[in-house]
Amino acid sequence: MSPRSASVNEELRRRSRERLLQSTVELVAERGYEATTLGDIADRAGAARGLVSYYFPGKRQLLQSAVHRLMYLTLRTALEREPRSDDGRERLARAIDAVLGLARDEPLLMRTHMAGILTAEGFVQCPEQQRLAELLRDTVARYGSADVDADYPLLRALLMGAVVAVLLPGAPMPAGRLRAELFQRYGLDWELGVPPDGGPPGGTFPSPL
Repeated sequence: MSPRSASVNEELRRRSRERLLQSTVELVAERGYEATTLGDIADRAGAARGLVSYYFPGKRQLLQSAVHRLMYLTLRTALEREPRSDDGRERLARAIDAVLGLARDEPLLMRTHMAGILTAEGFVQCPEQQRLAELLRDTVARYGSADVDADYPLLRALLMGAVVAVLLPGAPMPAGRLRAELFQRYGLDWELGVPPDGGPPGGTFPSPL
């Protein structure tokens, strides 16, 4: 039997890594971070325990990469859904709704992710994060930014802040109110993206002069 080609080996490694990332998302969403072990993740993925350590230095880094992959896939699906649009304002609205939707639909997972970013491990620069960044940067560019290098980090910070506000234990902000503030800041019509039921909430601040 002839040895596998380099391209076949690369594809197998890619699939193994993605199974580990998907298994991490599933298990942390089901059990929480502390109750999920690397062995559990390997078992769910059908992989050897040593393979986890081969790809990731630790559980926290694995979780960040897994959530970044989920965010990337969610954002890509939102941007590509029918009817597809090249309009920058529509795409930015979809991006905002996709991120707020993850905070709504996966609160335990996203709260754990945000807590990890704020710990000593910090922000993991992984391939999944880079793909997510490329999508957001493209969205900012299509929106019409004259300085993507400055406007992309600001959008990222605003989205992260909105996620924290939605998930803040004991004092959560309504996602609809946060959506309204973000849409107002970027001059987006409420009907763009995937508007929630009902009209925009009251109490938004007036636009700056």
